[in-house]
Amino acid sequence: MDEELRSLTERLRQESGAPAAYDRLVAIEDPDELAGLLTAPGQPLWARELAAFRLGLAGDRRAFESLVLLLNHRDPQRCASAAHALARLGDPRTARAAAALATNELRVAYALHPVQLLVELRAPEAVPALITTLERRLRPHDPYRRVALACVEGLGTLGDTRARRVLNEALAHPTLAEAAVQALARIPSQR
Repeated sequence: MDEELRSLTERLRQESGAPAAYDRLVAIEDPDELAGLLTAPGQPLWARELAAFRLGLAGDRRAFESLVLLLNHRDPQRCASAAHALARLGDPRTARAAAALATNELRVAYALHPVQLLVELRAPEAVPALITTLERRLRPHDPYRRVALACVEGLGTLGDTRARRVLNEALAHPTLAEAAVQALARIPSQR
């Protein structure tokens, strides 16, 4: 069993508080029935999350909108599960949605998982979105250092020369300096 699926199912089993309803949902094999749960009125969040996650892992694009909403949720566990499913979904809209969430300054507190998803996808939108997000995090007293660190590490992983300038700026920030040095070492030298 996929580790993320195992973690999600354990968390949602406890959250559901209704073992019979939870067990019924887990037993559903029909993708159409799972997709119906995403729009059916009165469904609890845990049920929608489980249905979207399972559809996402199966590559069913009907889960896209629900997973993007969960990627931007205030609960980090929901964000992580949504990012995992979106990475496996194979929907071409995913990178654009993740970039929009990562660069939305009003939702920056929830940008960690969209940033990490962009790095995993290695999409064309990734480097510009990470650069933009990191530039904003380099302001004095910015409280979102985890997001900044994820951007630095992600830019190193992506190894794109466009990131060199912002990574050099990150060197001036003690909490980012070591990661910035490592990221810069991964970027090919310019000729």
